[in-house]
Amino acid sequence: MTTRMIDVGSAEGPVQPDLSALAEQLVATARTRGVELTGPGGLLTGLTRQVLETALGTELGEHLGHERGERSGSGNVRNGSSQKTVRTDVGEVRINVPRDRAGSFAPTVVPKHSRRLTGFDDAVLSLYAKGMTTGDIANHLADIYGSEVSRDLVSRVTDAVIEDMQQWQSRPLDRVYPVVFVDALMVQIRVLAHIP
Repeated sequence: MTTRMIDVGSAEGPVQPDLSALAEQLVATARTRGVELTGPGGLLTGLTRQVLETALGTELGEHLGHERGERSGSGNVRNGSSQKTVRTDVGEVRINVPRDRAGSFAPTVVPKHSRRLTGFDDAVLSLYAKGMTTGDIANHLADIYGSEVSRDLVSRVTDAVIEDMQQWQSRPLDRVYPVVFVDALMVQIRVLAHIP
């Protein structure tokens, strides 16, 4: 597989890259090699892992103030990586999270102690707000993510924002809410003959 450089900036400002040709090439290569598009060893999982690891490496470079292989004036340097499994919209992805020697690196792409990216929490809260039980949510998410999601995990996610939800529910209401009802009655009339 060949690698192409994509220009994402110009003198006028950032330009949205056209990734359709690259996506077609990746899908075609995956099919010829027998690689699944989804699933644990699939193309989407691999791409997600690569994007997350690249973003984490860039974040660490900005935190340290120098890139890999450059000398550091502060004495804080890269110190290997640790593996972490995160749940994403494409399923579980095992990534290598880079570390620094001082232990002061706190990534924002995949925060410390976080095992889920934000899409998971948003999905749980949306389903909970629609009145689904924790068991229904767990079953639904197991269908989506392809892995078992416990009721306890769903409860922990909803408990994390229950205070905000209760505050929203007990907010003071306005005295007047203007509402307009638009209604129509359609009557079909036949004109059979014209009488003079």
